[in-house]
Parts: sequence; structure tokens; C-alpha cells
Amino acid sequence: MITKLNHVSVFVLNQDSALDFYVNKLGFKIHTDAPMGPGMRWLTVCPPEQPELEISLMPIEDGMMFKDGAAEQMKELVKKGTFGFGVFECNDLLATYEELRTKGVVFKKEPTKEFYAYEALFVDDSGNWFSLCEKKKE
Repeated sequence: MITKLNHVSVFVLNQDSALDFYVNKLGFKIHTDAPMGPGMRWLTVCPPEQPELEISLMPIEDGMMFKDGAAEQMKELVKKGTFGFGVFECNDLLATYEELRTKGVVFKKEPTKEFYAYEALFVDDSGNWFSLCEKKKE
């Protein structure tokens, strides 16, 4: 029986740039940064309060996963914001929104009260979309 998810991948255009974005703008922590053979690197980050969830910053490159031009196709999908989505939670959406905006995070939707949560939408430096939510108070 499956008990939990502990790794998830976010496809990125450049690992170094993504590392800077996730650590210095979003405030994540580096979990693992290890060489994986010639020109390859296993790089994971995690939210500071959720170290058991590793987010792999996966470069889009020809090789094992992407063959026959698929890497270029995938890069274009990521750049256009048509691939990748996740939801991050915070305790105070307005404060987090302002902090991230001052660090240069680009928001596609300002904080808005929705039926499911108080939410803003942002993109990472590769083009992946994320929801930033403050759960409704019960």
C-alpha cells in the first residue's frame, strides 16, 4: 500500500537559475545537490517546513528521458506556461505575496478570495505555474 509521495519533479530550463529562484526567492532549502555522472546533477529543494517532500529541479535535456527532439518540444511547452502546475500553502497570503513580489517573483493573479481558498498565481523562472494559497479558516 502506498503511504506517501516524497519526491516530485519540476521541469526547469536551467538548474542553476531554478536553484536561485527556489532558494533565494521562494525561501526553499537545498535538500540534495549531487553529481550524477558527466554533466548531470541530482538537485532537490524542499519547503522549509516540509523537508520530507523533495522537489527535483529536473533539467530538460536530450538523453534518457527526452529523445528524438522531445527536449526542445518540452522546453517550448514549459516556456509557454503550458506544462507544470503545483499548489503551495502559506499562513498569510498578503504578507507572502508582498515578500515574493519584492524579490522579483512574477504573479499572474493577485490575491483573490476563491471558494476553495485565498489564492494568488505565480510563475517560476522557467514558466511553470503555481498557486499560492492561504486555506480558509474553519
